[in-house]
Amino acid sequence: MNLEIDIEEPWPGDTDWPDLAERAAEALAQVAPELDNVRLMVSLLFTSDAEVQVLNREWRGKDKPTNVLSFPMMERDDLLDLAPDGAPDMLGDIALAFETCAREAADKGIAVADHASHLIVHGLLHLAGLDHEISEEDAIAMEALETKALALLDLPDPYGDRT
Repeated sequence: MNLEIDIEEPWPGDTDWPDLAERAAEALAQVAPELDNVRLMVSLLFTSDAEVQVLNREWRGKDKPTNVLSFPMMERDDLLDLAPDGAPDMLGDIALAFETCAREAADKGIAVADHASHLIVHGLLHLAGLDHEISEEDAIAMEALETKALALLDLPDPYGDRT
């Protein structure tokens, strides 16, 4: 998978966000092999709450910021059938909101970079056609993939505190 990454203010420059995103995508490809395809392209935008709020309002009718937005451009069946050779194919776009990400990380007592890694994995799974809002079964399956990918990055299970 090829990531096109754009980093805007207020994401701080003390973290190598492109490297972090690449590592998250590589870890996910190990547990979700449908994403391990060199033809796939993903646009990843590190931006502000204000920008994500505009996108959320425009595309989802929700006038508020959120931590991550995913905009798939490929159906899951097409992803699963995608041959490894051929022209690049756009899987979709992801936007991460810094202020929300930072606030959530602080609430969880974890580093912003660690939470951003989780959100990238989460967003990529949405692009791959998985959705935790469909059913409890789908949520459990998606969370299991997230947990496995994050473990490959030596990050803890973000859902481990659920009862």
